[in-house]
Amino acid sequence: MTSVKEWSGGRTGQVAPAAVVADDLRLSYGTHAALDGLSLTVGAGEIVGLLGPNGAGKTTLINAIAGMRAVRSGRIAMDGRDMTTRPPHCYCAEGIAIVPEGRRLFTRMSVRENLEMGSYLPAARRERERSLEYVCSVFPAVRDKLPAAAGSLSGGQQQMVAIGRALMAKPRLLLLDEPSLGLSPMMVEVMFRAIREVNGTGTAVLLVEQNVAMALDIARRAYLLEEGRIAAHGTPETVFNHPDLRRAYLGLAG
Repeated sequence: MTSVKEWSGGRTGQVAPAAVVADDLRLSYGTHAALDGLSLTVGAGEIVGLLGPNGAGKTTLINAIAGMRAVRSGRIAMDGRDMTTRPPHCYCAEGIAIVPEGRRLFTRMSVRENLEMGSYLPAARRERERSLEYVCSVFPAVRDKLPAAAGSLSGGQQQMVAIGRALMAKPRLLLLDEPSLGLSPMMVEVMFRAIREVNGTGTAVLLVEQNVAMALDIARRAYLLEEGRIAAHGTPETVFNHPDLRRAYLGLAG
């Protein structure tokens, strides 16, 4: 069985100035400012939570960090290297992988084929079998489903495959967009255990999540977004006690 240290390439404990820095990002859809001067950092090996209501700009932000949305202005840097004007495939080559909301699997392809799609870059392709074994160790239920069509799986199993596909790229930064959405409480626990295990390899995680309690329990730091801006950031306790979050998302008085 592939060990964590083997799979991560010995990255555990690696010291780096930052996994990603987003500085003064601005992005609009027509006249609507989806990101309005937003700045954020995710340090190497961190889990950072990204909270906020629908329409706050969370998905837009992680799509920009993944290279899937071009920003109007501002800067995205990975370990000090400016990524802002580089093509999307360069983001993947730098070690950024995204698990989009809704999974977006190739439902008629097998689970194995879906997973292998995550390892198309040469460096990841060379490690394909070892990475596949690692994914199956993180999600044991996936192993018996490798020959099955991805569309035949339950929602929770499909989410495992979606995360596994991203892990096949051997990312240094994993972007997760609502990984618990639509899952049973038991499956949510499975997903968050897996996120902790992946982070234990040294992989940084930026987590978009509506389950505030679970996100703040797992995160080292958190950001609260409102209308494309950062309304609050800091430790989980600081963000949890912010009056806007308590009022708008937990139904509590400030």
